[in-house]
Amino acid sequence: MIMRSRSHAVYVISVAAELAGMHPQTLRIYERRGLVQPARSQGGNRRYSDVDIDTLRRIQELAGEGMNLEGIRQVMALESEVIRLRQEVAELRHLASTALAEAERRAPRRDLVPLRQSVAVFGQRAKPMP
Repeated sequence: MIMRSRSHAVYVISVAAELAGMHPQTLRIYERRGLVQPARSQGGNRRYSDVDIDTLRRIQELAGEGMNLEGIRQVMALESEVIRLRQEVAELRHLASTALAEAERRAPRRDLVPLRQSVAVFGQRAKPMP
């Protein structure tokens, strides 16, 4: 069985509209407003992916809450930014924990106590080292 990616565009506009529960003309409007960017076939026909269908459903949900298209565009941009920032935070946390583990690995052993040492120059009294 061949598994395809959720971002692989396979649905024509009529199928995408049916899956999203809206009219094909609505999809065209959303595309013109920059809310969704379907892929194009070699012949120029729109092709929608499962990710696009999810986006269309999210648009419909926000519109159902009374939001206009510009508000929807802004909310979706912010949601994308939140996702990106969460991924970045996760990567930075991983880097920080790796760096901390490496620093702890390289740190001198805390169960050893250094001896006081002194340096003596020939002919002078020895001075203790800090």
